[in-house]
Amino acid sequence: MGNSARDKTVVANGTQRTIKGKACVYYDGYWIRRYDYSSASISDKKRTIDSLTRRVFHHLEPGINTPGYRLEMIRAIYDAEHDPARKRVKGAMLAGALLNRGRDILTRIVELDECGVEIHVDNELLAMCGNCFTEAMALGRNIRLASGEEGLEELWGEPFRVFSLPAEDFYRGRYIKLAQTMSQIDALTGVMQRIAGSLKPLRPARRMLRALCASAKEACETLRTDPAIFSIWPEFVACKEAFESFHSPGPAPGSKRAAARCQQALALLREGGSLLVQLTMVRVTMPVSVRRFMEKSEDFFASLQ
Repeated sequence: MGNSARDKTVVANGTQRTIKGKACVYYDGYWIRRYDYSSASISDKKRTIDSLTRRVFHHLEPGINTPGYRLEMIRAIYDAEHDPARKRVKGAMLAGALLNRGRDILTRIVELDECGVEIHVDNELLAMCGNCFTEAMALGRNIRLASGEEGLEELWGEPFRVFSLPAEDFYRGRYIKLAQTMSQIDALTGVMQRIAGSLKPLRPARRMLRALCASAKEACETLRTDPAIFSIWPEFVACKEAFESFHSPGPAPGSKRAAARCQQALALLREGGSLLVQLTMVRVTMPVSVRRFMEKSEDFFASLQ
């Protein structure tokens, strides 16, 4: 399952099973909590897009949640800008306006649908909505994570994919991304375990890391609308806070070099823990940030030789 080690048996992707009472689907080495989306309506898609949009604006850089009614204003400002740094930010603001305009249009379509007005697939409003999501996704390269570490085009493009794909295809892609994210969480945990194990004062952190990794993968795979979140999320937060509060007793007095190494290792553990939490929250891979952390960790291990 998502909260256990990678599955070593040969299982086809998409295989479904009930494991310990939980509906699961297998992808790329992980049994992931499964949800039924086979009968998603346009109203269901709209609710999913609303939820995803709130999520992306929460995790991405501030100031880009531009209202849809200001679309033409920010477009003109973006087109007139020539400075690369300012144009990037204005491109992110334009992407935000396009995403919100697409939501605005989709809201009206859903309202008409709920009133019994049939909306055909070739309807002009649907085409306009799709164009907004398409352009917003194309501009996603301008957007940065709130921490500034890297862009998350995968996260930004999800509202478009919900709109344009059948529900089964969208969620199949989501399961694959969850498996990839869990793989990064496992990889981070493995490196942090090595860091903690390399110095005796830090070894007690290994138990906390195991608990944090397991709870992170469970939180990652569980929708916020699932009642299971009321037990899973508190467990994750408790494990996160326990790890964040870990303080090494420090090496024996008299060794400045050992003290410096211990502080360096503890700083790496803090950085890795923060990255693990971010992965859990955004639920997509963060290749740039993870690669940088792995490089820092290898430099640390080399310094121990």
